[in-house]
Amino acid sequence: MAFPSFHGLLAGHPAMFYAATWTAVATAAVSVAAFVPELAFIWAVTPGTPLATACSPGGVGLPLDGPPWDAVCVPAALLGRATLDAAVPLVFAAAVMSSALWFTKAVGVWEEEEEDDDDDSDGATMV
Repeated sequence: MAFPSFHGLLAGHPAMFYAATWTAVATAAVSVAAFVPELAFIWAVTPGTPLATACSPGGVGLPLDGPPWDAVCVPAALLGRATLDAAVPLVFAAAVMSSALWFTKAVGVWEEEEEDDDDDSDGATMV
């Protein structure tokens, strides 16, 4: 017995295709929203940028809320990876995805609209 293909599973079930498509779109949106600020911060503190050259060796410039490239210098020894750095983004992504799905279910996006059984629009009755 051959395992059915992904396309074969979704071809006969348009609701499954719709759900898979929106799950992929939502996952991509959450991924982009989560990683773009991190990439911007990493770009800002790379060697050669004004933020990185503002501090003495052994110091790290952290951006402040204000004029561009305004920074506060802190010793590099104060910065390091926390143990929760890997778990917190995953928990946040799961919370966002599940709340989005609960909201979608509450709004009733997937409910089928009820159609009237009366097909005669001219008011004539059938005997």
